[in-house]
Amino acid sequence: MSLGEFAYANNGNRFLASAPLQAQRFAVAGVPFDGAVTNRPGARFGPQEIRRASLMLCDGLHPLFEVSPMRHMGDAGDMRLPNASPLTEVRAQIQAQAAVLMARHHCVFLGGDHSVTLALLRAAKAQHGPLALVHFDAHCDTWQDHFGEPSGHGTWTYEAIQEGLVSPQHAVQIGLRSSGERAAREYVQDQGGMIFTARQLRGLDGAALQPVVQSIAQRLGQRPCYLTLDIDCLDPAFAPGTGTPEPGGLSSSQVLTLLESLAGLNMVGMDCVEVAPAYDHAELTSNVAATLVWTYLCGQIAKSF
Repeated sequence: MSLGEFAYANNGNRFLASAPLQAQRFAVAGVPFDGAVTNRPGARFGPQEIRRASLMLCDGLHPLFEVSPMRHMGDAGDMRLPNASPLTEVRAQIQAQAAVLMARHHCVFLGGDHSVTLALLRAAKAQHGPLALVHFDAHCDTWQDHFGEPSGHGTWTYEAIQEGLVSPQHAVQIGLRSSGERAAREYVQDQGGMIFTARQLRGLDGAALQPVVQSIAQRLGQRPCYLTLDIDCLDPAFAPGTGTPEPGGLSSSQVLTLLESLAGLNMVGMDCVEVAPAYDHAELTSNVAATLVWTYLCGQIAKSF
């Protein structure tokens, strides 16, 4: 039995009080690794807190999609990961376990820091070919090193494009606002992709966001698309519990509007990363993370009806 198959056979945690993972179309899995952070650690504890917050979502239908994910999903538990091993080894194990899950389910992964996304994209690309990417984040994650380290939670987008995991012309970044050199901040756009900064989106919500949605939908079409959501795309007022908060971010209503409106894309998977419960207040961050994941799942399930 491979490592991925062992993890698959030994699931046990619960998201939204769902059933153990069996033949459901959708699966949630935790990726409890934060060994690549550059500021505050603690995101390895994110999956359990997101699960805890999700319990308040289990008894009703989504107000737009009019569905619940309860009967359509199971929880694969947390991946077994060696937090003290080199990042290359951790990513290899994440990829192996994700590949088993992705072969059987449409998956949502709960991070963990953002370095885990590179391994998840490797598994998704092996199944679907080069991907479109929708990337919510305060940071561009296109640096070529981390203070001398060759890879980390701020390099994965650059690496994904360099490896051919993501088609650069079909990459979209939303919410960027951190400081950084121009070559990194504009990298995706320079490669032919699209960037919607937090500054560009200030004051836009509801119907005012539809031109953004239309631009993304037109660009990505029906290419298989992976969605990665760093919780720090939100302003710290909405999500203080994260390792590298950046003031001036998106509101929870903006991100919900975008997730609801982009549900028609050909999504093949999602992750929600960088929830660090130790820095949270009143469970704001875990609550919004659970709601965003729930919204994504409801949108995908509604399409199948």
